[in-house]
Amino acid sequence: MSARRRLPPGARWITLPSGQRRVELVVDLGENPATGQRRQTRRRFKTADEAIAEYAKIKQRTREGTFVGRSGVTVDEVCRDWLAARRSVRPSTLAGYRDVLKPVRAAYGALPVQRLTKRHIDDLIPQLLAGTLKRANGRKRRPWGGRTTNLMLFTLGKVLDDAMRQGLVTRNVAALVDRLPQAKTEMLTYTKPEVRKVLEAARTDRLEAAWHLSLSGLRRGEVCGLRLDRDVDLAAKTLTITETYLVIEGEAIVGEPKTERGKRTLPLSPQLVKVLRRAKRRRAAEQLAVGAAYRDTGYLVVDELGERLHPEVVSDRWDRLVESAGVRRIRLHDARHTCGTLMHLEGVPTAVVSAWLGHSNSAFTMRTYVHSQDPALRAAADVLGTVTSV
Repeated sequence: MSARRRLPPGARWITLPSGQRRVELVVDLGENPATGQRRQTRRRFKTADEAIAEYAKIKQRTREGTFVGRSGVTVDEVCRDWLAARRSVRPSTLAGYRDVLKPVRAAYGALPVQRLTKRHIDDLIPQLLAGTLKRANGRKRRPWGGRTTNLMLFTLGKVLDDAMRQGLVTRNVAALVDRLPQAKTEMLTYTKPEVRKVLEAARTDRLEAAWHLSLSGLRRGEVCGLRLDRDVDLAAKTLTITETYLVIEGEAIVGEPKTERGKRTLPLSPQLVKVLRRAKRRRAAEQLAVGAAYRDTGYLVVDELGERLHPEVVSDRWDRLVESAGVRRIRLHDARHTCGTLMHLEGVPTAVVSAWLGHSNSAFTMRTYVHSQDPALRAAADVLGTVTSV
């Protein structure tokens, strides 16, 4: 009887089907701060002393806001709910989050999130780096590098932070995992002679204007989102960027420019005016040749029937163009870096380069889009030679 009097509030002795006696403890934890729902935890103990000790711990942790009750919520469920709540991020950013969480959800999705450990994540990383994990369709994933792996750890950490705020886990195990060193890849850029070779080869290419605009610093999505009649004013010699055509999880979708600075109006050089006029003439000739089968979408980057080209197709055609031009291959996005670099080397002020490229700040432009070139280094050596000559 004395043991029963010592039981904490919410506890009682019960008899199990096996005939064994246990103390069943039910503790009210108040409202979940994230959901507003009432919470309870139920535990069983062999002795009253164990129940009393656990009751004191639970109440203390509840007062501190650190108590986490048992939950069957899975890793897949917390990832799914976190992604669904990212309502203010760009579709391309959300797609990136979803993509880096896929291996985690595939490997541990059915596991209760409270049972996810640092060891689980540590075991996953070597498989990501080696490319031995398989996709849902059975094909192997490409090997990940340090940057993508760290992005996965960052995103999973955000998911687990949210789970902590909801009282589902006691700590963020992703934060315990060491980040990988990231090898910085130097962007490749063309020199002025190489740019001229590419543009000479583009003269007879039906996507000539796209290559000029890419080497003039426009993003691939901006070039593919450009409408000749709406966004190009040949009389005023200006070009306005209002739309992008992006690839998200393999699908091309219409979006807005990457930043507010991305929505910009740029002056056209006399050369670009000529190129865009040729583009209009090409489109009119193709429309006349095809007749009723032509679909006039108004976009600059289209096929012979007027249908929009997938951005990945545009990148493939860029590769063929630079090969025919006899120059080394650089990515289509590197053409944008080429523009920023050449502007800088020609003495264009950094703030102007940044505004031209549609960046939010000049420091990012200098850090990311401006690169040295061998001719510039040789010129610097000549300058140094005149200074140090005796």
